Amino acid sequence: MTIRFGTDGWRAVISDEFTFANVRLVAQAIADYLLENSQGPREAVVGFDTRFLSDRYAAEVSRVLAANGIATYLTRSDAPTPAISYAVVHQKAALGVMITASHNPPRYNGIKLKADFGGAALAGQSAQVEALLRRNLEKGREPKVMGYQEALDVELIRRFNPAWAYYQHLGEIVDLDVISEGELRVVSDAMYGSARKAIADMLARTRTRVHEIRSEMNPGFGGIHPEPIERYLTALKAAIRAHQADLGLATDGDGDRLGAMDSQGHFVDPHHIFALALRHLVEKRGWKGKVIKSVSTTSMVDRLADRYGLEVIETPVGFNHIADHMLKGDVLIGGEESGGLSIRGHIPEGDGVLMSLLLMEIVAQARSPLHELVGAVQEEVGPTCYTRSDIPLQQRVDKAEMVKRLSEGAPASLGGEKVQEVKTLDGVKYELADGSWLLIRPSGTEPVLRVYAEGRDRQMMAAMLAYGEEVAS
Repeated sequence: MTIRFGTDGWRAVISDEFTFANVRLVAQAIADYLLENSQGPREAVVGFDTRFLSDRYAAEVSRVLAANGIATYLTRSDAPTPAISYAVVHQKAALGVMITASHNPPRYNGIKLKADFGGAALAGQSAQVEALLRRNLEKGREPKVMGYQEALDVELIRRFNPAWAYYQHLGEIVDLDVISEGELRVVSDAMYGSARKAIADMLARTRTRVHEIRSEMNPGFGGIHPEPIERYLTALKAAIRAHQADLGLATDGDGDRLGAMDSQGHFVDPHHIFALALRHLVEKRGWKGKVIKSVSTTSMVDRLADRYGLEVIETPVGFNHIADHMLKGDVLIGGEESGGLSIRGHIPEGDGVLMSLLLMEIVAQARSPLHELVGAVQEEVGPTCYTRSDIPLQQRVDKAEMVKRLSEGAPASLGGEKVQEVKTLDGVKYELADGSWLLIRPSGTEPVLRVYAEGRDRQMMAAMLAYGEEVAS
């Protein structure tokens, strides 16, 4: 058995590798890590999403931690990952555990490990947990487990609601008064995930009219991936039209990613949300600081940052890499193509709820429809056309071999434009003379090869995508 932490934790298929027995093994390794490294109170926060058996897996993790003498705050119900991450900081806990497979298909579940600063565990921390897991397996050491009721009675498991502290914190970052004054009509699509009710709860005392869809419990996510990308948002598009909404907001399975739609039902991808947020924070709030973006994120962000005289730092895919920079300070905004974004004043964690509220603030303050704001960004720092293709794999590829093959065999040009630079920060990225780019990299969370392309027009985008799919196969 091999359990490895990928881009953001461990994920596996339920009842195949993701079993109660394996969850207990991982929980024991986490307990060992905390006991060997924590200098302060040995407390942890444990939360879970809406997936099949997530609440039961969370209880098992809590029972193991309790048996090791670690006091555990276990959520009373499903909660968004960023709420759990914030609870780690708010409760002054040593670490957090979130049972979720995020945006992955319904058959998956997983464990996200959160550090005491409220973001994903650092690579070294995850590696240490893996090493402890291997050590325990080699020694045949079984996990310690305490009875659930016994743990409650001695207060080694404490049930709690992380929502209100989290909501209060968000209310200090986003201007709810400006949102209220906008009197927006909004459709909130939780995609059956654990951010359900969050946006409506945050705006309950404002003049915003929120209509919720896909907010009931459905562990199968209606048969789709709970990922807020266009092909999974037909229900949101229909609801926007039915309720004549100003915009639609979609969060993923555990609420740390955001996708949006304008009043016309056009998808607004995270690239444009990132650009709109950056422009708003600089021009309306007067903020300055570094801009951190993953390698798969739009070049519009670079062009905006250049206009404002801000430094841009590109990272591998995975919000943990962005968090590393946020922890060092002086970061204005950080985000990635998948929809995970965060801003100054928040924890170093992607947060779909926060960015939903900020997007509403942007629209309300501008007093302009979202499609006009997107058009303005395209005029200022575009034009750009973006797409992504996911190629299923029978088994994971050898990333180092793929990078070597594609970098050494880089084309001289693509779509008639010279390939100006080849980057190997995460996969292989071809940057073209006109600002277009093609990225090929294996997913860190599932057996999929991802091909990303951003071109100055659809013809260039299509040409790069076709080339990427051909050489990746």
